[in-house]
Amino acid sequence: MLEPAREADLPAIVDLVNLAYRGQGEAASWNVEVGVMEGARTTLAFLAEDLAAKPHAHLMVHREADAVLGCVWLEPLADGEWYLSLFAIQPALQGGQLGRRVLAEAETFVAQHGGGRVRMSVMNVRTALIAWYERRGYVRTGETIPFPYHETRFGRPMRDDLAFVVLAKAF
Repeated sequence: MLEPAREADLPAIVDLVNLAYRGQGEAASWNVEVGVMEGARTTLAFLAEDLAAKPHAHLMVHREADAVLGCVWLEPLADGEWYLSLFAIQPALQGGQLGRRVLAEAETFVAQHGGGRVRMSVMNVRTALIAWYERRGYVRTGETIPFPYHETRFGRPMRDDLAFVVLAKAF
């Protein structure tokens, strides 16, 4: 189901991530960041920069008929822990359990590569998304990360009460 992203996939990944995180109207995801963040979630330049800076990370895609329908970033940390981010599913396909399957495949990938724990950070105000991850076995670690208001590479915050909640799952 998951396969490594190819360089030719990067524009489609950027489009998918921006649609899933910041899309509006009928194309919007159920967990979109409208009212929380504005602007692009990522750009081709930022994605290429991240890939170059973290050569041990894996940008994975779920593809059907050459269309990128899902993506996830998996980065080994230390002691069998991996960081999961940039998880996105084509909004039109959400609700059909593709996200659950892609997340499970990501966890399987981590396990097959020696990992035993996945961690992620989710904006504190995205309660529905946090609850979705909790239903999949992720638990709040009690750790929070301050929101980087000085950093605009992920868009512009529209609120002043943002932080990241850290979730983890051991397997």
